[in-house]
Amino acid sequence: MRFLLIAGFPDSLLHFRGPLISALQERGLEVHVAAPDLSPGSELHSKLQARGLVIHSIPLRRTGMNPVADFATLVRLWKLMLAIRPSWVLGYTVKPVIYGSVAARLAGVPRRFALITGLGYAFQGERQRKGLRSLVQGLYGLALRGTNKVFFQNPDDEGLFRSEGILSSAVPSVVLNGSGVNVAEYAVAPVPATPHFLLIARLLGDKGVREYAEAAKRLRAHHPEAVFSLVGWIDSNPDAIGQDELDQWVKDGTLNYLGRLSDVRPAIAAASVYVLPSYREGTPRTVLEAMAMGRAIVTTDAPGCRETVVDGDNGFLVPVKSVDRLAAAMGRFICEAGLAERMGQRSRLLAEQKYDVDKVNARMLVEMGI
Repeated sequence: MRFLLIAGFPDSLLHFRGPLISALQERGLEVHVAAPDLSPGSELHSKLQARGLVIHSIPLRRTGMNPVADFATLVRLWKLMLAIRPSWVLGYTVKPVIYGSVAARLAGVPRRFALITGLGYAFQGERQRKGLRSLVQGLYGLALRGTNKVFFQNPDDEGLFRSEGILSSAVPSVVLNGSGVNVAEYAVAPVPATPHFLLIARLLGDKGVREYAEAAKRLRAHHPEAVFSLVGWIDSNPDAIGQDELDQWVKDGTLNYLGRLSDVRPAIAAASVYVLPSYREGTPRTVLEAMAMGRAIVTTDAPGCRETVVDGDNGFLVPVKSVDRLAAAMGRFICEAGLAERMGQRSRLLAEQKYDVDKVNARMLVEMGI
């Protein structure tokens, strides 16, 4: 029995889906993975191979809508499925869901599933993206029509897909508690006495990076002892932060830029509060990791983000794009002794109760009939 997992970002196979892959293998399935840039000899290819996975490198451009390139992706996935004859297919992120689902239906795969991990650039509501959103919605509707079940990571995304007619009433859906987090791997770390804030994200405008930098600038003017760290990298996304912006924040001393990290646990341990001013998420994995390590959270009252925080209990929710409210919430952790530690303890408890990766994956397996 073969299971094919399709990803748009190869590193996510182990970082986000590693426990799910292990759970599938424990049930005796032969797991195949397909993603771009999985060339033999690469470090990731070797790691995947060591896990006993069958690896397929596919042509897939994560961003942009090039009809010729995207058709080539669809054809490659269709041929791959005809060759390996999987019993289950699961795609996650936009293009793997769309082209993976269509290819699976054409190839006659009996069990076809999609995981909506977030809506991304096309759904952020800016006027200039209206045409792109219409196109993506149409492609989603075409693809999901042929799935057996669709997984969402928050109820807002599920509601949007239903209300907009993207997901037919004939196709069942399930809301999961994000991708989950390994609460044993992300163990509680002592909260530093010095106020130290951290944001981990792809450096995109929609992640709220600019709002975070502005809030840091305002707070540093009155609290020079506070530290504001940033982990991430400049993405190929059209909404990416410019290198000149990033360089200026570092030069001004506004942000302590740590670059891209393969292991974020030391950065979380060094921080006292985790901040994610994102405009919309599926369920942000970095927030779950910070919660598991006992960190208070400041995030937005936006789809995907709001599910992780009980406002005033394990952190604070602030309006999207509001630098004033963001700075005010962050400032409370500078001025109120013990607040970060108290809220961090609540975060850990919530991570254990709701977001344990084994519980999340067990639900997925049941829903897929495994």
